[in-house]
Amino acid sequence: MSTNLVERVTAVTLSLPPNKQQEILDFAEFIAQRAAGSETLQPRKSFIGMFADRGVTITAEEIDESRREMLANFPRDDF
Repeated sequence: MSTNLVERVTAVTLSLPPNKQQEILDFAEFIAQRAAGSETLQPRKSFIGMFADRGVTITAEEIDESRREMLANFPRDDF
């Protein structure tokens, strides 16, 4: 980080009341924590991919059948 940027952040921070300075610190710590956490995150798996290592197989036909069953009575007129 350049010295100029550090000086600017410091100057702005010092010009604020203590409660606002605390907000800046809290936000900076949040950003640092999020940046550190993003390095360790694994890419998300698809719904089916989550079960790949458990021997569960779901076919497209099974998904289609489940959708037909769920949507058979949709929309309903009783409410």
